Amino acid sequence: METSDKSGIANADLTARHAHVIGWGKAVPETAMSNDDLSAFVDTSDDWIYARTGIKQRFIANEGESTATLAYLAAQQALEVADILPTDLDLIVVATSTAENIFPSTASLVQDWLNAHEAGAFDLSAACSGFVYAMNMAADSIRAGSIDSALVIGAETMSRILDWQDRSTCILFGDGAGAVVLQANETPGGVLSGVLRSDGAGGDLLAIPSVGSIDANQSRAGANGYKLYKMYMAGGEVFKFATRVVSESVEQACKLAGIKVEDINLVIPHQANLRILQAAARKLGIDSDKFMSNVERYGNTSAASIPIALCEAIEERRIQNKDHIALVGFGGGLTWASMVIRWGIPKPSEQQGSLLNRQRRHVQYRIAKWRSRSRRWRRRVNSRVRDLQS
Repeated sequence: METSDKSGIANADLTARHAHVIGWGKAVPETAMSNDDLSAFVDTSDDWIYARTGIKQRFIANEGESTATLAYLAAQQALEVADILPTDLDLIVVATSTAENIFPSTASLVQDWLNAHEAGAFDLSAACSGFVYAMNMAADSIRAGSIDSALVIGAETMSRILDWQDRSTCILFGDGAGAVVLQANETPGGVLSGVLRSDGAGGDLLAIPSVGSIDANQSRAGANGYKLYKMYMAGGEVFKFATRVVSESVEQACKLAGIKVEDINLVIPHQANLRILQAAARKLGIDSDKFMSNVERYGNTSAASIPIALCEAIEERRIQNKDHIALVGFGGGLTWASMVIRWGIPKPSEQQGSLLNRQRRHVQYRIAKWRSRSRRWRRRVNSRVRDLQS
């Protein structure tokens, strides 16, 4: 007969594969933009922004920084904590709404720069819910036995798709990246449950109109008169949507994980707006102290916000061994997603990688640069030879 412990993990699962978070890292641009900086060219003020959003500053990418470069830096940190080599990775997923290119994917660029040549790589688009979507997909692949380890990244340069004349949106967003390494282990725990949802009927509430398979002027977004390639948001409607789905999806994820909401030690939500987080905490009946919030320092970094907040929670020692943590995201689509993780491998205090592996990783990064340059050089030479022969 199957029995279970207090965590809701069946004893029959003791020999099953579990997807554990074993590494984490984050990266933000060099330049921070305060509310006062923003008010120099937008009709707003620090008091007005902070009272409505809880945001004091955000980070803005410069010309030499991009979604891919930030993702790469966060990935390197996550591999350092996990103390594994890039060649140990089977899969790299980058959740982003601001991909480096239409193709190749941002994930493919990161895969190349890391020299993770054994890994598949792709981008995932689910807006601010994207990181939880990507985590769930990677965890399912690990549990199914198709892969052993995955690098999951949330990375954005939201500043490049903002309409800086629209103060209802440009005050909210910033740039950054966060990453985790998931690895198979027989120890019960890790990712216990995931809930993925979408309501495409709300797609016109939060979107970035662009040219796709149909003329932009005929698209639902373009018909509303918004600027191509610039984000717009119906703030009031999105606020009501977010406060509803956060509580509902966390409750659903807890039920699937076999625990109660009160068993959650920490909720790490998408960092959209402090008022949304406060309203969601009240609706769930959870003390607001159990809601991780760093929106004051980073603003809304879309798919990067949850992994950045997770990294800070670990750094602040707000996550302990065997804690239950809930991740919950919501955003354009409309999409929302939640997940329950039982923390266990490694413990937050065990973050020191071996010197040998660190040196091997750095060698692989240098090899990756050499391989990419040499391949491009060979292609140019071969192209030149063909031109001369024709």
